[in-house]
This record gives sequence, structure tokens and C-alpha cells, in this order.
Amino acid sequence: AVENAVKFARRYTGRPGIIVFEGAYHGRTNLTMAMTSKWGLFKKGFGPFAPEVYRLPVPNLYRTPEGMTEEEWVDWCGWNLENALTAHIDPSALAAIVIEPVIGEGGFIPVPHKFLRKIREVCDAAGAVMIADEIQSGSGRTGRLWAIEHSGVVPDLIISAKSLGAGMPISAVTGRAEILDAPHVGGVGSTYGGNPLACVAALEALKILTSPGFLDKAQHIERMVRETFEPLKAEIPVLGDVRGVGAMMVLEFVKDPKTKEPWQEFAMETIKLASRRGVILIRAGLYTNCIRFLPALDIPEDMLREALLVVAGAIRETYRALAVGA
Repeated sequence: AVENAVKFARRYTGRPGIIVFEGAYHGRTNLTMAMTSKWGLFKKGFGPFAPEVYRLPVPNLYRTPEGMTEEEWVDWCGWNLENALTAHIDPSALAAIVIEPVIGEGGFIPVPHKFLRKIREVCDAAGAVMIADEIQSGSGRTGRLWAIEHSGVVPDLIISAKSLGAGMPISAVTGRAEILDAPHVGGVGSTYGGNPLACVAALEALKILTSPGFLDKAQHIERMVRETFEPLKAEIPVLGDVRGVGAMMVLEFVKDPKTKEPWQEFAMETIKLASRRGVILIRAGLYTNCIRFLPALDIPEDMLREALLVVAGAIRETYRALAVGA
């Protein structure tokens, strides 16, 4: 879907250039590896990669540079985006800007709404296509069908997959008809495109996601995660941040709460402990120092609470072993 979205944008605009952002994950094909940020895990040894991809900073508020306020950091990133159309690529060569409204693999970073609005403004001014990659953040994950809805920004194309099929392999590009109709007939296709079984699964998933009140469950999950781990920050100073939107939440661990030096080992040891106690977790983050939570929206409350308490206990035990013990 990401690859096809880029093809649609290039055919529609007649331009080659794509702007993406630090921390982004867009896939593992050659073009999407070029668009993906994390080199060591996803790209090492697999190059060379597709050209005409330009990467810029995204305003991660937790890592606001010293000496700047969060607002100044967002404004600087907005200025840098505009400046890139002189420093990196001319507007006449820009086909699309691709952004995850909540950066996924990069650490569940909610992109500030002001920055999303800036992307929309830049695309409008340049005649480029704004693409929202909602493969991880979409399909109800944040409490709206699409995460970008929280900002009020309307992209030209939305990319979806993962939860769209409730486990079945399916992806989609949805958007403005004039963009999707731009390629010649037969120009965009796929061996498994339109798989009937996967399409049936996606239709049923969408029925559930759009049923009254279902997406409210995401906010309930966010509250439970925050209630469990926000108080823990005072007790466990290496728990640097608890962030996310809806049922897309993350814990970030750092060696020092002031320098925010990533602590990968802490996240890994916590995951090992929790796994031995029956809770399977996975890491995330540009520095691989985060633990992510992506529970099913309809997870029973008692099951979620039990799992979160197991993780909290594993964090305490890891802290005693690695920080206090050291």
C-alpha cells in the first residue's frame, strides 16, 4: 500500500521526490526501506535503496532540544520543513509528503497537530500529495477510525493495513479520486490484490470498528495504562515517558531523566521478566528503548489490568537489579 501510494502521487504530480521523517517506519520493500528511518534494524546490508527520498526531523516533544520550549521546537520543525523546499528539493520536484500521524515503530510519538497542519499547508502550496500512513495508527487504534482525525487535517491519501483485516493480510490506499485515477489502466496491481477472503475479513472488521461506542474502548485503555504507569515515574526515574493516544501507548526508558540517554537493556530485561510471567511484550522506538502496548480494543478489563500490573512489577524488579543494584 505504501509503495502504491507513492506511485499514485508520482503519477498524479509527474514528480519524483518524497519527503519522510525521522523515526518513520514504512515497510521492507526496497522503496519503503528507503523511506524507513531505522537503519540498523531494517536496512543494514540491504542497500542500495531507491532514490528521491528526503528525510527531515519530526517534533518529538519528549526530546525537545535543550534551551527550547515544546512550542519553539514544533515551530522550528515547521520552519525546517519549509526550508527543505530550498535546501533539499524544489517544490516543482516534490510528489508527496508521507507522515504517520502517530509515529509507530519510532516510539509511538503523537505528531503535534500544528505540525500536521504545516504539512498540509506545504503540500497545498507546492501542489504535492499529503499521505497519512495509518497502517499502525489507523483502524480504530487511537479511538478514531484514523489517527489523523484528531487533528482535523484531511490528507489526500490514507494508507491502511494491519488491523484493517483483523489478522488477515490486506492493505489499502484510500483517497481523492483524481489521484487514484491518475495511473493508466493496469498500471497499479498486485498478485494478491483484492483477495476475496481478506476483503470479507476487512469488511467485517470495519463493521465492528464503526459500531456505536466501540471506539470508546480505546480511550478506556489509555486511561488504564496511564493510571498504572504515570504514578510509577516518581518511583522509577528511569521511566522517562508514558505517551500515546488511545490503545496505542508506550513506555520509554532512559538512563538519566535529564540527559534522556536511551536505556535499551532496561526495556529488554523488563520484557524478559514479563514474558516469564505470562505477558508477551514487544519493543519499539528509534533507540529500541521503549515497550509498546497495542491491546485488542475489546480486551476484557480484568485481563488488561492483570497484564499491566505484571509489567509494572517487572519494571520494579528490573530497576532494583539494574539501577539500585548497580
